[in-house]
Amino acid sequence: MVMDKGLSLRQAEDLIATCSDRIDFLKLGFGTSMFTPNLAEKVKLYRDAGMDVYCGGTLFEAFLVRNCLDDYLKFIDSVGIGCLEISDGSMVIDPDHKCELISRLSKDFKVLSEVGSKEEGILISPAKWIRMMRNELDAGSVKVIAEARESGTVGIYRPNGSAHTQLIRKILTQVALEDILWEAPKKEQQVWFIKQFGANVNLGNIGPADVIPLECLRVGLRGDTFFHFLPDALKEDVQPQVPQA
Repeated sequence: MVMDKGLSLRQAEDLIATCSDRIDFLKLGFGTSMFTPNLAEKVKLYRDAGMDVYCGGTLFEAFLVRNCLDDYLKFIDSVGIGCLEISDGSMVIDPDHKCELISRLSKDFKVLSEVGSKEEGILISPAKWIRMMRNELDAGSVKVIAEARESGTVGIYRPNGSAHTQLIRKILTQVALEDILWEAPKKEQQVWFIKQFGANVNLGNIGPADVIPLECLRVGLRGDTFFHFLPDALKEDVQPQVPQA
């Protein structure tokens, strides 16, 4: 999943020309779709290139908190968006109500739901992460998104950007890897997920300029993952050795 934070039509065309076969979901970040010129035309470009386009969950929450959900649905329908994110990262939504929304809206839209708070310091127990993810998948989400924000410092990450390893591993004891879209805006986070879970792990909040560099990480064509995908027999004579203290 790539985040578009207000690309022009020409920039969108360039992204499609270079990366369309690498992108499954295109997120119009947070509320940028409200200010992006020629939005319907850009959405059509992305959709014609095979991408599912949706608005960031913050925009959904901004309409929902004002009791204007119908206006939100009319807006995304008017610009040709058939996919949406249901999140509660900025506001509190009762979990049962969130699942009701997922169930209802998944009848007309492809729904992704996001789990985790955007606020630093708010900790959710692994059991609660698991319960919410499973319930939302059962309600109709095609993927559950593990929150990290654009900064990559909340949710599944610590304030320094490192992964909450124990939390992630506990989640994966109960939720299938292929059902989760891990937000990983930083290269170090992308490297960690690829090394832990393989080249095809679902990653999101990728910058437009980082799609091809990420593909190189996925196949061992950057130094960070070069030896990870190399057969052991080829490593013996060429892998740098760490000097002994």
